[in-house]
Amino acid sequence: MSMLRYSIVDVFTDRPFTGNPLAIVHDAQDLAGEQMQAIAREFNLSETIFVLPPSTEQATYRVRIFTPGTELPFAGHPTVGCAVTLVRNGVIKGPDVVQECGAGLLPVHVDEVHGAATVTGGTPTIGPALDPLPLLESIGLTEADYVGPAPRKAGCGLEFTFLSVTDEAVGKLRLLRPVDNLSVFHWDAERGVAHVRVLVPDVGVAEDPATGSAALGLGVWLVGSGLVPGDGLTRYEIGQGLEMHRPSALHCTVTASGGEAVSATVSGHVVPIASGEMVVPPFVG
Repeated sequence: MSMLRYSIVDVFTDRPFTGNPLAIVHDAQDLAGEQMQAIAREFNLSETIFVLPPSTEQATYRVRIFTPGTELPFAGHPTVGCAVTLVRNGVIKGPDVVQECGAGLLPVHVDEVHGAATVTGGTPTIGPALDPLPLLESIGLTEADYVGPAPRKAGCGLEFTFLSVTDEAVGKLRLLRPVDNLSVFHWDAERGVAHVRVLVPDVGVAEDPATGSAALGLGVWLVGSGLVPGDGLTRYEIGQGLEMHRPSALHCTVTASGGEAVSATVSGHVVPIASGEMVVPPFVG
């Protein structure tokens, strides 16, 4: 019987059984997409990442990333967790590697001593201002909970809608109607810290305990909304997963020029949890 090796790690934390759990499936080059999706459903974590040989000389390795419901072009916590694990296990050499994924070639810096990695997101994008009321109503909040500036879609390879509310509102929100990649947060400008919850039910995950791709997009939103300088580098911190009993810490930067974000990074630690083998699921073509 054919078997696959896998690892389980917790990402964006330095303590086991916190942060965002990730399944890494090694040597996945013989799997079809349908089989990868079946494995992701079996693990039933926010994401499962599959490691493949690169298709270009510029990449160190290639990956495909699946939620229980669909494939993603990019996701932050799988990128960080996979890079640290591959270097830690001696599969690849660090500290600087290049991940090939659906969003392109992304540089990742691995700090093997501290078991952490920093990923640079893809090209920043930001959309027009949106009406906050439908978003507030979908998560059981009112105009009194809204802080502003206006919600917008933003991202660095994977877009989210960013909705700024009071700190109390972040803790009390409840999903009443379907939303599409919604990051609800409170921004503490004085400390440069955001209290965040990310809702992604459209991809089969009601709430995510740590979302690297949304952390990158938040920096783009902050620049586009004028809440951080429009030139130079700004550091910011994200606390996420508290309400899920999976506290996570994401360390971020955004670089801006002329009032627009030009790049963003997200960093975090990775804790090994488990490893083993699993049966290859049948392929139904």
